[in-house]
Amino acid sequence: MKTRALPFGAAIRKIQHAIAPFRMTALSIVAGDKDPFRILISCLISLRTKDEVTGPASARLFQAADTPEKMLALPARRIEKLIFPAGFYRTKAKAIREISKTLIEKHASRVPDALDELLQLKGVGRKTANLVITMAYNKPGICVDTHVHRISNRLGWAKTQTPEQTETALRNSLPKKYWIAINDLLVTFGQNICQPVSPWCSKCPLDRACPKIGVLHKR
Repeated sequence: MKTRALPFGAAIRKIQHAIAPFRMTALSIVAGDKDPFRILISCLISLRTKDEVTGPASARLFQAADTPEKMLALPARRIEKLIFPAGFYRTKAKAIREISKTLIEKHASRVPDALDELLQLKGVGRKTANLVITMAYNKPGICVDTHVHRISNRLGWAKTQTPEQTETALRNSLPKKYWIAINDLLVTFGQNICQPVSPWCSKCPLDRACPKIGVLHKR
């Protein structure tokens, strides 16, 4: 039997309702002040790191330094201690200092608002770049992490092998009004309901309509 993709609008409204009881992701909380530098650095810290670690680690670091100049003045060892136990904290500390130096020397201490320019910063990938332009500058962008990639394929919105391919697919089909919100929606949805292994289909408002592509076990 051929599976059908769920319509975007109806599905997103149901997802919004389903995740209402759950807290915002750590990145959403950090991004509340809309400061591009803080968002960029928080995104870097968040890579391969749980939300409950990212938030406090970012807060500790920004208490010590919240501008490229102040960050560059901190020794790498000091940054390491402040962001520990974030994953790969030593590598991230070096990247944070190097990015701060590049921002000072090439961008007048300003975080770029263009995807191509952000991708030129060492250590910044498409996920981080898209988060910065959407969270900090409110520009259209689609941040695709493992949750967005998995759920988009599970719902039939994409038929792709990598997050990069999923971003392209969503850019071609997802209405722009959903671009900025889709990451936070699907990350929270993926963490609490549409989990990687044995998703909570019994708790999901999309259960009856979802094609469940690739789902082998469910609860």
